[in-house]
Amino acid sequence: MSIIKVQDVEYVTFSAPDLARMREFLSDFGMADSGQSDPNVLRMRGSGEAAFIHKTHLGSPGFVGVALRARSVEDLENLAKSQGVAVNELPAPEQGRVVTLTDPNGFRIEIVAGLSRVARAPSEPKAGWNTTQNLSRPNIPKRVAPGPSSVLRLGHVVLGVNDVVESWKWWSERFGLLMSDEVRAPNGAMAAAFIRCDRNSEPADHHSLNFAQMPAKSAAFHHAAFEVADLDDLMVGHERLKERGYTHSWGIGRHILGSQVFDYWRDPWGHLIEHWTDGDVFAADVPTAVTDIPTMLGRQWGPPAPPDFV
Repeated sequence: MSIIKVQDVEYVTFSAPDLARMREFLSDFGMADSGQSDPNVLRMRGSGEAAFIHKTHLGSPGFVGVALRARSVEDLENLAKSQGVAVNELPAPEQGRVVTLTDPNGFRIEIVAGLSRVARAPSEPKAGWNTTQNLSRPNIPKRVAPGPSSVLRLGHVVLGVNDVVESWKWWSERFGLLMSDEVRAPNGAMAAAFIRCDRNSEPADHHSLNFAQMPAKSAAFHHAAFEVADLDDLMVGHERLKERGYTHSWGIGRHILGSQVFDYWRDPWGHLIEHWTDGDVFAADVPTAVTDIPTMLGRQWGPPAPPDFV
């Protein structure tokens, strides 16, 4: 029995020496300034209801941490009591409350509740897809406008850890997580875990978190993934980022585990950041599958993973 059950990942936090440059990159990536930014903290939002999904503090380049959304402030209080820590107010102008923990790898984990929500950003209605089974737009030509992708929300965060078993035990005992896929090394040891939130009968993303042991590397951030509207939206975003001269990492392709269409880029300081669309969702009663490393790094179509991905 876990202490609480978190509902989703909420935002990622980084530090960077140039917030204007980060704002420009994230705008080209498909986010917008939240209106809560200040000279020392940049907060960028998607088109969903989260006030922000990407936060950057002014400072040396680096990954700071990830935030998980709890169901209620009462859950936060129960978690804080069990861990011997306090429930604090989020710093202004953010609204809500937070419990801050450090996992066995040294990652900063913020568990938040009572957050302010904002109206979804307006978007133009999109023409549907014509298939042989369903002609969804008879007599209507499809036109896709150029520009950035429309990022909706943070979808998942992948962390390189020192020990997958230890990390899984620590996180699952506190946050009520479920394992969608256990990835085993040739010797049978757990090498990675694709982890989703437990929302009972409500389907959740195949993975909101992923832990993996990186060969000959200590614990470190790997990538953060942001959901976009659809395949067209991902493709126009790819063109926008390419035109602006940003560093492309891997894609476009479709993963095996999670099934999402993916496109990976690097921010100006080298952090890996992903556009994705059309991923799997599972209810809580779907059992854990067991697979291997080639399947984890494989793709249903698209180019192979570059060497620096692992």
